[in-house]
Amino acid sequence: QVQLVESGGGLVQAGGSLKLSCAASGRSFSRYAMGWFRQAPGKEREFVAVSSWSGSTTYYADSVKGRFTISRDNAKNTVFLQMNSPKPEDTAVYYCAAVKITLWGNPPRYETDYWGQGTQVTVSS
Repeated sequence: QVQLVESGGGLVQAGGSLKLSCAASGRSFSRYAMGWFRQAPGKEREFVAVSSWSGSTTYYADSVKGRFTISRDNAKNTVFLQMNSPKPEDTAVYYCAAVKITLWGNPPRYETDYWGQGTQVTVSS
Protein backbone atom coordinates (compact mmCIF):
# COMPACT_ATOMS: atom_id res chain seq x y z
CA GLN A 1 0.00 0.00 0.00
CA VAL A 2 1.28 3.46 -0.92
CA GLN A 3 -0.32 6.75 0.10
CA LEU A 4 0.54 9.84 -1.91
CA VAL A 5 0.08 13.50 -0.97
CA GLU A 6 0.91 16.29 -3.42
CA SER A 7 1.82 19.83 -2.43
CA GLY A 8 3.33 22.96 -3.91
CA GLY A 9 0.59 23.94 -6.30
CA GLY A 10 -0.66 27.47 -6.63
CA LEU A 11 -0.72 30.49 -8.90
CA VAL A 12 2.36 31.20 -11.00
CA GLN A 13 3.03 33.65 -13.79
CA ALA A 14 3.87 32.38 -17.23
CA GLY A 15 7.63 32.14 -17.56
CA GLY A 16 8.12 31.70 -13.83
CA SER A 17 8.77 28.49 -11.95
CA LEU A 18 7.01 26.19 -9.53
CA LYS A 19 8.04 22.98 -7.82
CA LEU A 20 5.53 20.30 -6.93
CA SER A 21 6.21 17.65 -4.33
CA CYS A 22 4.61 14.29 -3.72
CA ALA A 23 5.22 12.66 -0.36
CA ALA A 24 4.72 8.93 -0.20
CA SER A 25 4.15 6.68 2.75
CA GLY A 26 4.38 2.91 2.68
CA ARG A 27 7.32 0.57 2.45
CA SER A 28 6.81 -0.13 -1.24
CA PHE A 29 7.64 3.38 -2.49
CA SER A 30 11.11 2.62 -3.79
CA ARG A 31 9.81 -0.32 -5.81
CA TYR A 32 7.67 1.91 -7.98
CA ALA A 33 8.34 4.16 -10.87
CA MET A 34 6.64 7.46 -10.13
CA GLY A 35 4.66 9.57 -12.54
CA TRP A 36 3.04 12.97 -12.78
CA PHE A 37 -0.23 13.44 -14.61
CA ARG A 38 -2.55 16.40 -15.03
CA GLN A 39 -6.16 17.13 -15.81
CA ALA A 40 -7.41 20.44 -17.13
CA PRO A 41 -11.09 21.45 -16.89
CA GLY A 42 -13.16 19.61 -19.45
CA LYS A 43 -10.25 17.44 -20.55
CA GLU A 44 -9.09 13.92 -19.84
CA ARG A 45 -6.24 13.22 -17.48
CA GLU A 46 -2.96 13.14 -19.36
CA PHE A 47 0.54 11.89 -18.79
CA VAL A 48 3.23 14.46 -17.93
CA ALA A 49 6.38 12.64 -16.82
CA VAL A 50 7.64 9.43 -15.26
CA SER A 51 10.79 8.44 -13.39
CA SER A 52 12.15 4.94 -12.84
CA TRP A 53 12.53 3.74 -9.27
CA SER A 54 16.19 4.77 -9.26
CA GLY A 55 15.58 8.08 -10.99
CA SER A 56 18.09 7.20 -13.70
CA THR A 57 15.47 6.87 -16.44
CA THR A 58 12.86 9.49 -17.15
CA TYR A 59 10.34 10.20 -19.90
CA TYR A 60 8.34 13.34 -20.65
CA ALA A 61 5.33 14.30 -22.67
CA ASP A 62 6.34 16.38 -25.67
CA SER A 63 4.30 19.30 -24.32
CA VAL A 64 6.56 19.69 -21.26
CA LYS A 65 9.89 18.34 -22.51
CA GLY A 66 12.69 20.80 -21.85
CA ARG A 67 10.61 22.79 -19.35
CA PHE A 68 9.63 20.30 -16.63
CA THR A 69 11.93 17.99 -14.69
CA ILE A 70 10.91 14.99 -12.62
CA SER A 71 13.15 13.81 -9.81
CA ARG A 72 12.88 11.72 -6.70
CA ASP A 73 14.51 11.30 -3.31
CA ASN A 74 13.94 7.73 -2.20
CA ALA A 75 15.51 8.42 1.19
CA LYS A 76 12.73 10.94 1.81
CA ASN A 77 10.02 9.03 -0.09
CA THR A 78 9.37 12.09 -2.21
CA VAL A 79 9.05 12.78 -5.92
CA PHE A 80 9.23 16.26 -7.41
CA LEU A 81 8.13 18.05 -10.54
CA GLN A 82 10.10 21.20 -11.29
CA MET A 83 8.06 23.37 -13.63
CA ASN A 84 10.10 26.01 -15.43
CA SER A 85 8.70 28.47 -17.94
CA PRO A 86 5.13 27.30 -17.41
CA LYS A 87 2.49 28.36 -19.90
CA PRO A 88 -1.22 29.11 -19.37
CA GLU A 89 -2.01 25.80 -21.07
CA ASP A 90 -0.20 24.01 -18.24
CA THR A 91 -3.04 25.05 -15.92
CA ALA A 92 -4.50 21.86 -14.45
CA VAL A 93 -4.82 19.70 -11.38
CA TYR A 94 -1.56 17.78 -11.09
CA TYR A 95 -1.53 14.25 -9.71
CA CYS A 96 1.31 11.99 -8.77
CA ALA A 97 0.97 8.26 -9.15
CA ALA A 98 2.84 5.10 -8.25
CA VAL A 99 3.44 3.42 -11.58
CA LYS A 100 4.49 0.02 -12.81
CA ILE A 101 6.38 0.24 -16.08
CA THR A 102 5.57 -2.70 -18.32
CA LEU A 103 7.77 -1.52 -21.20
CA TRP A 104 10.31 1.32 -21.33
CA GLY A 105 9.48 2.34 -24.85
CA ASN A 106 8.72 5.54 -26.71
CA PRO A 107 6.32 6.17 -25.08
CA PRO A 108 6.61 3.84 -22.09
CA ARG A 109 3.77 1.48 -21.22
CA TYR A 110 2.64 1.53 -17.64
CA GLU A 111 -0.02 0.72 -15.10
CA THR A 112 -0.96 3.11 -12.33
CA ASP A 113 -1.46 1.51 -8.94
CA TYR A 114 -1.93 4.47 -6.59
CA TRP A 115 -2.94 8.12 -7.02
CA GLY A 116 -2.60 11.21 -4.93
CA GLN A 117 -5.47 13.63 -4.39
CA GLY A 118 -4.05 16.29 -6.73
CA THR A 119 -2.83 19.85 -6.42
CA GLN A 120 -4.08 22.78 -8.49
CA VAL A 121 -1.63 24.69 -10.67
CA THR A 122 -2.81 27.89 -12.32
CA VAL A 123 -0.56 29.71 -14.76
CA SER A 124 -1.46 33.32 -15.45
CA SER A 125 -0.52 35.06 -18.69
